[in-house]
Amino acid sequence: MQAALFDLETTSYNDVAPFKTQLLKWVGNKQRFAHEIASFFPDQYETFYEPFMGSCAITATFAPHRGVASDKFKPLVEIFQCLKNDPELLIQWYSERYEKANGPDRKAGYEAIKASYNANPNGADLLFLSRACYGGVVRFRKVDGYMSTPCGAHEPIRPESFAKRAYIWRDRLKNVDFVHSSYEEMMMMARPGDVIYCDPPYTHSQGILYGGQSFSLEHLCEIISVCKSRGVYVALSIDGTKKSGEVNCELPIPDGLFEREIYVNCGKSMLKRFQMQGKTLEGEIVADRLLLTY
Repeated sequence: MQAALFDLETTSYNDVAPFKTQLLKWVGNKQRFAHEIASFFPDQYETFYEPFMGSCAITATFAPHRGVASDKFKPLVEIFQCLKNDPELLIQWYSERYEKANGPDRKAGYEAIKASYNANPNGADLLFLSRACYGGVVRFRKVDGYMSTPCGAHEPIRPESFAKRAYIWRDRLKNVDFVHSSYEEMMMMARPGDVIYCDPPYTHSQGILYGGQSFSLEHLCEIISVCKSRGVYVALSIDGTKKSGEVNCELPIPDGLFEREIYVNCGKSMLKRFQMQGKTLEGEIVADRLLLTY
């Protein structure tokens, strides 16, 4: 629908049903329109890779018959490894921290969990913080990785609701392995006929997020070029337009690297909401570009 607005060719490859059940609250989460992105993945493939897995919304929506999801952020990977291998433990992680933060002083409970995470970064604390922090914007200081997002005004979902979500997600990701890895290492494992979906930090808008401060789009494009030359299908989500198309994000994309370009409407930016401290987001519609090597 949004692609038609930009007057671009919109033929997709397969039908992917929407999947609305969210496990983590995560800035840049593409869950609401993940089915649109996944519809442009080849319907015939060997292994599906997501080397910037984030909330894993794309992989969970696509539900590949064989997949590998990875990230350089170890606590995030720990969450999904636990989901696959021991969902009951994951539910216990969340329940214990929910109870700790659900007392008379919810903010103090949240800050205690945040302090625990900052003393020893781990998936158990990050799981709850992602659902309880302000706007789902888990932000980190570049110098030391300190997680600094304050407590959100909302009440996190109850453990019973989280448990239901955990089992749904476990089933959708049953064919996926979760690996702590750099994107370069993971992408170079792909073979001809495999599909890679990249959703890296956005250079124009996500500098406060983990990995966003030092990420190089130029280097990623070099790796994509190598993968394309080896017969690997690569899809890349990247900055498109902001402020209802008033600002174009000029990016260093090499000519000829991608064969197709599709625009996807992302709605209003949660990161922008955080930065504007709850002020109106009128005119702050964001559109992503989906670039395909095939």
